[in-house]
Amino acid sequence: MKKIFMFLAVMGVMAFSAQNAAAQDEQAAEPAATEVAAPEAAAPAAEEVLPEEVPMHQALKTKFIEGGAGFMALVIACLILGLALCIERIIYLGFSKTNTKGLLQRVEEKLSSNDIEGAKNVCLNTRGPVASVFFQCIDRLSKGQSLEDAEKALVSYGGVESSKMEQNLSWISLFIAIAPSLGFLGTVIGMIQAFDAIMVAGDMSPAVVAGGMKVALITTVGGLIVATILQIFYNLILSMVESLTLQMEDASISLMDLLVKYQEK
Repeated sequence: MKKIFMFLAVMGVMAFSAQNAAAQDEQAAEPAATEVAAPEAAAPAAEEVLPEEVPMHQALKTKFIEGGAGFMALVIACLILGLALCIERIIYLGFSKTNTKGLLQRVEEKLSSNDIEGAKNVCLNTRGPVASVFFQCIDRLSKGQSLEDAEKALVSYGGVESSKMEQNLSWISLFIAIAPSLGFLGTVIGMIQAFDAIMVAGDMSPAVVAGGMKVALITTVGGLIVATILQIFYNLILSMVESLTLQMEDASISLMDLLVKYQEK
């Protein structure tokens, strides 16, 4: 009998313990369910589709249209024409480079053997302004003219070749000046459009002014960008011209020394 009561007591204690454990599990499960539900609720937000990135050419096209096709077309025309002239000058100056040391060495060899016609042919078959100036100078000497006349020809044709190297630079500088001026002109027109919109609407709200202000800012930015690009190429071309001019002057001095030695013979 005692065993039966003890068995029932143990069963009662185990049942009571199980009930308490179940209650504690339910209490612990409620925050967990809340935490699980929260990410599920946030899941749709994470799955929101972000706006697609606009391609660069499409963005530039949009800004071009917003800035006004008239003025922006003029600004782009300045960029295209200016770049075309810059590329032409860079190619011309690139082909104008001459190995002056090799040229002087070949001319010296011909003059040392009293072959002045051979020296002329060496200069004639060599490209670049340095060789052209050398040819004119040696040609004067081969025709019986004095060394002073040859030196004058050297100086004169040196100035001619320098002018050829600087050709079209004035047009590039013109486009550098015109591009921002067109941008500022578009700015003024955009401001006029903004004030016209204010006058028509009778209100100075941002929505009324935004259209004209956008035109003003886009045209200004376009003009400044074009001027900056052309200015970089312009300075590059000037540095190439200065380098070639210095090379030509240095080589001319060396040539005159060779001609003096030739005359002394």
